[in-house]
Amino acid sequence: MKKVTKKNYLYLDKLIEWFIYMVGYTLVFILVTSFFKSIYIDENHLILWSFIIVFITYILNITIKPILVTLTIPITGLTLGLFYPCINVFDLKLIDWALGRHFNINNLIIVFFVAIILSITNFIMEKIIKNILKKVKKNG
Repeated sequence: MKKVTKKNYLYLDKLIEWFIYMVGYTLVFILVTSFFKSIYIDENHLILWSFIIVFITYILNITIKPILVTLTIPITGLTLGLFYPCINVFDLKLIDWALGRHFNINNLIIVFFVAIILSITNFIMEKIIKNILKKVKKNG
């Protein structure tokens, strides 16, 4: 039998925390995109496809986004930061291409504003989750 160590608990805590964030991001994604008709998510398994979209976005944010941000620093600086959401639009369009009929973006201008709204709501949701997790860890 494998010995349970404090290190194993730390990994489990991180995994649970990551999963809570992913569920939160998925709910925010469903909520925000439901207001716009130019973004289609397969309604047969809305939660599943939204979770997949959020997971792919997470992977892209870890791998490709830092490279894109570094390459576009001059453009982002010249536009006073207005180009930054274009990177998120690019990510969403890449996911649109990858998922085919399960996720479809029709209007890039609307998606630009959706990317801004998603960033703001994800920031707020992250602060809320951090406060909740802090209280749970303090009491637990």
